[in-house]
Amino acid sequence: MKKLLKHLDEKGLTLGSVESMTGGLFAGEFTSIPGSSKVFKGSVVTYATEIKEKVVGVKAETIEKFGVVSVEVAREMAECGRKLLNVDVCVAVTGNAGPTCEPGGKPAGFFCVAVSTKDGTSVETFKKMKKRNGVRNSAVLAMRDLVYLKTI
Repeated sequence: MKKLLKHLDEKGLTLGSVESMTGGLFAGEFTSIPGSSKVFKGSVVTYATEIKEKVVGVKAETIEKFGVVSVEVAREMAECGRKLLNVDVCVAVTGNAGPTCEPGGKPAGFFCVAVSTKDGTSVETFKKMKKRNGVRNSAVLAMRDLVYLKTI
């Protein structure tokens, strides 16, 4: 995370996050670094679907059509979050950390990470065969890496 903080600071970019399955873990890790306030503006934890919709602005139709754990929802979380938090870069994650799979849902260990910048939004999907907190930690690392790659 220190490398990402230095990178964003050198580029003069602000960062925010919209987190579902990680429950704010990315924001917590990033803000544990001294000086992170130069870059990090805020985070919204959208563990409940209604928060994705009512606070962040994800369309109910998107959730109904694609499911809460989807590329489409991750994309809207990042794009809406970038506007809401007024940041240059917003990273978002939605997924199923497990240990179970909800009926009709994505399997445990599956998650989507989206990064939105002025140049557009990128989304990647991941499947990690780990226990719950291992999946959450993997998601944070994926968020860190994708933000770095999309801001080079």
